[in-house]
Amino acid sequence: MMRGFTCRIRPTPLAGAPAGRLALVLGASVLGGCFGPSTPAVTSEAKSAASLGAVAALSTAEFDRVVKPLLKGSCVECHNPTRFKGKLDLERFLTASASDALQHRELWETVISRVRTGEMPPEDEPRPPAEQLAAATKWIEGHYAQVDRAAPLNPGRLTARRLNRVEYNNTVRDLLGVNLRFADDFPPDPEGHGFDNNADVLSLSPVLTEKYLSAAEAVAQAAIPGTPPPSLTARYDSQVMGQRLRLHIQTTHHFPVDARYKIRLGWEQGNPEGSRYTGYIYIDGKEVLKQPVVFKTYQDRSIYLNDVLIPQGTRRVEARMEVAPASEQPRGGRPRPPYPTVLEISGPFNGVSKEQTESYRRIFFAGPPTAERPAAYAREIFARLLPRAFRRPVTKSEVDQIVKLSDLVRSRGSSFEEGIRVGLTAMLMSPHFLFRIERDPKGTPDGAVYKVSDPEFASRLSYFLWRSMPDDALLALAEQRRLHEPDVLKAQVQRMLADPKGYSLASDFAGQWLQIRNLETNIPDRGAFPDYDLPLRDAMRTETELFFQAMIGEDRNVLDLLDGNFTFLNERLAKHYGIPGVEGREFRRVELPAGERGGVITHASVLTVTSYPTRTSPVIRGKWMLETILNAPPPPPPPNVPTLDSPAVGKTVSLRQQLEKHRASAECATCHNRMDPLGLALENYDGIGRWRMKEGEVPIDASGRLPNGTTFSGGQELKAILRADAPRFIRSLSEKMLMYALGRGLEIYDRPAIEQVARRVEQNEGRMSELIAAVIESTPFQMRRRDAAPIASAELPRPVHSMPTP
Repeated sequence: MMRGFTCRIRPTPLAGAPAGRLALVLGASVLGGCFGPSTPAVTSEAKSAASLGAVAALSTAEFDRVVKPLLKGSCVECHNPTRFKGKLDLERFLTASASDALQHRELWETVISRVRTGEMPPEDEPRPPAEQLAAATKWIEGHYAQVDRAAPLNPGRLTARRLNRVEYNNTVRDLLGVNLRFADDFPPDPEGHGFDNNADVLSLSPVLTEKYLSAAEAVAQAAIPGTPPPSLTARYDSQVMGQRLRLHIQTTHHFPVDARYKIRLGWEQGNPEGSRYTGYIYIDGKEVLKQPVVFKTYQDRSIYLNDVLIPQGTRRVEARMEVAPASEQPRGGRPRPPYPTVLEISGPFNGVSKEQTESYRRIFFAGPPTAERPAAYAREIFARLLPRAFRRPVTKSEVDQIVKLSDLVRSRGSSFEEGIRVGLTAMLMSPHFLFRIERDPKGTPDGAVYKVSDPEFASRLSYFLWRSMPDDALLALAEQRRLHEPDVLKAQVQRMLADPKGYSLASDFAGQWLQIRNLETNIPDRGAFPDYDLPLRDAMRTETELFFQAMIGEDRNVLDLLDGNFTFLNERLAKHYGIPGVEGREFRRVELPAGERGGVITHASVLTVTSYPTRTSPVIRGKWMLETILNAPPPPPPPNVPTLDSPAVGKTVSLRQQLEKHRASAECATCHNRMDPLGLALENYDGIGRWRMKEGEVPIDASGRLPNGTTFSGGQELKAILRADAPRFIRSLSEKMLMYALGRGLEIYDRPAIEQVARRVEQNEGRMSELIAAVIESTPFQMRRRDAAPIASAELPRPVHSMPTP
C-alpha cells in the first residue's frame, strides 16, 4: 500500500433506505490527505545536494576569487552569527569550499534574488561595483545550471487525486449531459500553491463522501427521469440574499428538467401614480423579457415571464427595474428607482418527455429499452459509458460488476431503467471516476522514468485545458496510441482551445492566478462605494476573463497581459471607467487610449480584490504584484504590526504618509520597501477601480522608487518597467501555468522544465500558444517517475456494492 495513504470502500447501512437504493460509500481514513504524497517529504536542500554530487569538482579558486570578496566586503558585516540580520549567516562561507557552499541552493538563490532586485545591500550601505555583482551572480547561476543539466531526468510523480468541484460538475455534464452542478453544494476545495486542483490538498472527508453519494444518486435520477418532478415555487428574497436596496436581483436556480417555467419579479411600492419603468429578466445573461410598467397605486407590483421553455441545468436568473426617461414621466418628474424585492420561479410545467432529453438519449443510445434482451442492452450501455467515465479502457470484469448490480435491482422487481440508474450511481461512486489514477506499467523498476500512457495523457490534456474529461476524439486517439505524435498533439491542442470548453483557462486558471475569484467574497462597503452592485461585479470578472481568452484566441504576446491597449466592456463597466460610446449589456472589444487603462493590472476586478472594503490598500496591491506578476511572495508579516489611522486618511494625511509607519521599523522595511512602491503606483485607482486624482481632499502621489534605485511615476511607468524585465514575468507565468497544468507544486528538479518553457516563450515572440504548447510538451507533463512504493493494481480501492434487504 502506498505510504501515507489509506482509502477503502465499505458498505454502509442506510437506516430506512427504500428497497432498491444503492448503499455505496467511500470510507476514508486520511493520513495527510487521502491519496496524499506517496513518499515522505524531502527537503529542497537535500535534493540539491544529491544533484551537486553528480557534477565534477567545482573550482574553489574561482569561488575564492569571485564570490568570497563580495561576501567579505558587502555581506558579512550584517549577516554573521552575531548580528544575524534576516536570520542569515554568510560568514561561514568565507572558509568553505565551493562544493560545500553550493550545497545550500535555496539560500544562494535567495541571495541572488535580493541582489538582483537591489534590496541588498541596503540603500544606506555602499554598493559594490556592478561588475562584481554580475560576476558572482553569473558564477553561482552557471554552476546550478550545470547541476541541473547533470541531474538524472526527473519528471516527478503526480499523486492520484479526486476531482474538485468544477471538474466534477464539468465531467458529469460531458459524460451524461446533466448540467445541474450538484458539486456546488460540496465543501469548498482547499487551495495549494494558489490553485484548487492541487493533489496534495484534495483530501477526502466523511462529509464529502456523503455528498458524493447524494450527488451520484441525484445525477442518476436527473439523467433518467422517472415520474415528472412536482411543480414547485422557489422564492428568492433580496433582503435575505443581501441584495436589498439594489436595482438588481440575481440568483442561481436548478431547473430539474427541460420544461416550461414561470418567473415573477416583485418590487417595492411607494412611487407617484403614473410613474413609468421598464422591467427586465435575464437567464444566463440573455434577455428573455423586457416589459414597460406604469405604476398604479393598487396594482400588483410584479412582472411575469410566463410559459418559457428552459433547458435542464443550473442557471443564473437576473432581474432589474429601470426608470424611464424624465420626458416620459408624469409632469416631467423623476421617481425614485423601484428596488426589486423578490424573484419567484415556478415549475416545471409541461415538461419534455424523458425520451427526448439529451441525457436519456446518451444513455439509451439504441432507443428506449424493450422486453427483449435487457441484460445484453445493459451490457452495451455500460460498455460504452465506463471507458468514458473511467477515462481509460476497461476490463470485462469491470463491466460485469456494474451489469450484475443492475440485473440484481431488476430481479427484485424494479424496472430496467431503475437498474440502469443504480448502475450509474455505482459508476459515479467508483474511485476510478472520482479520482484521476495513473498506474505504473508492469515491470517498471523503482525510480524509472517513463511516458504516461495515452489514456492518462488524454486526461492530463483535458483537465488542463477543459477542466473536464477527454471527449470521444481524444479517447479514440489514445486508444490508437497516437496522442503523443507531435502533429496529432498540436492539432488536438488547437482544437481543444477553440472549443467553448477552452474558456476554462480564462475562468479557472486566470481566475485563480489573478485572484479575481475573490470578487465573490471581497465585497466593497456600500457606504463607501454605493455604486457597486452585482452587475458591476459580474462585468468586472467578465472583462478579465474575456481579455485572457483574447490573449489565447489572438495568440498575443504574454507581455500584453501587463499593458495590452484593449479590453472588453459593456455599458455598465464602461460608465464605471468613464469610457463613452458603449451601450447595452453585451460585451464588445474596445481599444484603449494611452493613459489610465491597459493590461490586467488596471482591471477593476484586480483593483477591487486587492482593496479593503472601505479603501485602497497599497500593501495588499503590492503583495499581489509580488505574488502574481513577479512570483516573489513576501514572508508573512511579524506580529504586532501597527494599524493605519484610517479615519485620518484622505482628510489630513495621505495613505502614503500612513505607510511610513511600517517602514520606520527595520524589520518591516525589508518587505515594505518591495511592496509599497508597487501598490502606491496604483493609488490613482480607488477601491473599486475608478480613476481619481485625489484621495478625499489629499492629492494622489503615485510615484515610487524600487529597491534597485529605479524611479517611476504612476502605473503606466511601472508597467513599462515590468515589461522591460520580460524574462522575469515570462518565467513567473510559466511557473504558474505549469503548476496549474500538473496539479502539484514545483520542486527543484522541475527547474530545467521551467527554464525550457520560459526560454521557448521568449524565443517565439512571447506567444501564448508557445506557452501552452511548451507546458504540454514538457517533461513533467508527459512523463512520470515510479516511486519505490507505488499502488499495486490489486491494492487499488474497489467499490463494494451493497443492496439493503427488502
